[in-house]
Amino acid sequence: MADPQFVHDTFSAIASRYVLANHMLSLGADVLWRSRAVQIISEWHPSNLMDVATGTGDLALDICRELPEIRVLGLDFCEPMLAIARRRGLTRTLQADAMHMPLENASFDALTISFGLRNLPDYTAALLEFRRVLRPGGHLLVLDFSLPDGIARGPYRLYLHHILPHLAACLTGNHSAYAYLGRSIEQFPRGLAMMKLMRQAGFTNPTHLPLCGGIAAIYTAEAR
Repeated sequence: MADPQFVHDTFSAIASRYVLANHMLSLGADVLWRSRAVQIISEWHPSNLMDVATGTGDLALDICRELPEIRVLGLDFCEPMLAIARRRGLTRTLQADAMHMPLENASFDALTISFGLRNLPDYTAALLEFRRVLRPGGHLLVLDFSLPDGIARGPYRLYLHHILPHLAACLTGNHSAYAYLGRSIEQFPRGLAMMKLMRQAGFTNPTHLPLCGGIAAIYTAEAR
């Protein structure tokens, strides 16, 4: 699992070009994935929501724009990323560690984390912390990268480990950040494994929605 200091230093270094790199390296698919996440959130009708590991605020800002009735808080431990989120219009932010959030129990109706759970040092402990701050019946949404099944997996791994890091280095000047990306995706629990972790952390009704043939996925669950 991820080393917190490495993650903090890496994202601080690429903060200024993070949004551009995400859009270009995913060929714009990240916009579609977040749109699907917002559609799911709209069906829950939460009054307040926390976007954990909000980074530069992509998902949080999409929620604010499409669902302005929701009070959104963006949390991240990387201040350079949060500074960009604020400049982009995210008005409520909190610099804090997602593993130990300085928030009361049962504070939120919904919690989202996009491309962030994979970067935390302990998935189970993180899910337990998410459960703590959610009200009973509150909803969790996890959007993250995955690996496709079948014949697409081999070519995708070739892109992930040997092509993407070099492209990203041209965009951000940081090869190691995107070499790490491939390693973290390989290690991240997928499908049934992630849903099992959610149940073990006190969530019910977990779901798994593969995106773009499985290169990303949305997981949802309800807090008990």
